[in-house]
Amino acid sequence: MILVPVWTVTALAAVMAVKHYLADFLLQTTWMARGKEGARGWLLPLAAHAGCHAGLTLAVALAVAPHLWWLALVDFTIHFAVDRVKAIVGRRTALVPSQAPFWWLMGFDQLLHGLTDLGLVTAFLSL
Repeated sequence: MILVPVWTVTALAAVMAVKHYLADFLLQTTWMARGKEGARGWLLPLAAHAGCHAGLTLAVALAVAPHLWWLALVDFTIHFAVDRVKAIVGRRTALVPSQAPFWWLMGFDQLLHGLTDLGLVTAFLSL
């Protein structure tokens, strides 16, 4: 068992939360946001968006545990898959912001991303 100070876990979790905010909101362009939701032409916008997450996760990895650089690839893969599934479900159900299920889907998407970041924190501190 590895014992890590609570402040270390809290600080790294905060860094990953900020990373998520930056990549999912501030760095996501209209091209990414609209393109990744499409039935066609979604691959590049989604890859660029997931790449923002991976790039920032790589920066965190290089700062705290350089040998875990590969976790950026894990983040890319998970973020890509979660957002793709959300896009497919959203398109098939034709949800719009005025419907509660739209927000349930959005919230579930964000929950999965948050859990991914917590998993990455655990990996950074234990591998």
